[in-house]
Amino acid sequence: MKPTIYDVAREAGVSIATVSKVINHQRVGKKTKEKVLKVMEELNYKPSVLASALTGKRTSTIGFLLPDIANPFVAGMARRVEDRAHERGYNLVICSTDSQEKKEAVYVSLLRQKSVDGFILAGGYKNVEVIAELIEEQVPVVLLAESYPHLSVNSVKVDDFMGGYEVTSHLISLGHTRIGILAEDASSSRERIRGFRQAMQDKGLPVREEFLVVSDSTEEGAEYLAGQMLDSPERPTAIFACNDLLAIRVILAARERQLRIPDDLSVAGFDNTLLSRSTDPPLTTVAQPILDMCSQAVDLLIEEIERHNKTKQRIVMLPQLIIRKSTGKRRS
Repeated sequence: MKPTIYDVAREAGVSIATVSKVINHQRVGKKTKEKVLKVMEELNYKPSVLASALTGKRTSTIGFLLPDIANPFVAGMARRVEDRAHERGYNLVICSTDSQEKKEAVYVSLLRQKSVDGFILAGGYKNVEVIAELIEEQVPVVLLAESYPHLSVNSVKVDDFMGGYEVTSHLISLGHTRIGILAEDASSSRERIRGFRQAMQDKGLPVREEFLVVSDSTEEGAEYLAGQMLDSPERPTAIFACNDLLAIRVILAARERQLRIPDDLSVAGFDNTLLSRSTDPPLTTVAQPILDMCSQAVDLLIEEIERHNKTKQRIVMLPQLIIRKSTGKRRS
């Protein structure tokens, strides 16, 4: 693999923005400049393509970084972003990062060298340093299903707090007081957990911390953790999974223990993917306005690309609770 600007920055111990300034003959300290140039020579790094990308010539290409294209919700976002981009006369380059910060940085660097006009970074994007560097270099960026309030960047997302609050309130209305929650390590899940906690507090119910579980990135790991909750002496009578894939794993863990849904265990998810309508019984979940979210993200990015719009917008859309047959009244 050819060396990237990320490799140069790492070896020189500087930021990507600093390497970019050296390439473009901008003001940088003499010692820093010499160090960067030396590393570029040692790595045989050729910056000509990157330099041309920074001249302002547009390529009508958008880089779209997402965590896992295998996730049905993420795949749905990719399709809708691609459709909207094509409607607006832009091509899309899609990269799946597995929510790994190094991959995120490498892909951004590679796409910069391919002269993309801007980036849409989907939910689960973790490398805040790279986002900050793109902002500093005035590269158009939009966060989709993600938000970093301390950064001056466009973002489009659903109100995850409200979604978590509504689904938890629904479970409480069915008589459930021992409610577990299975989440992933992502800002959206943290907001959904916050909504869960608030709904429990508003009803005067305690949150059982042993039933608040954050899974790693593997579905098998999520199923194991769900099983641990269900094997507890006083198991939860309902589990809110912070996305539909996690909810499927809860259902599988329940079936392995001969628990009936919703008679023995109510299960709710989040995202309203095709999977939620295909489970038996169909899954109660929270729908995101994915079509509007994706269209808004593409439009915001193109506005920044073509008009150099300096005003940043944080668009937060309302979720919708979809009640199906996986949740029912508490029976024990």
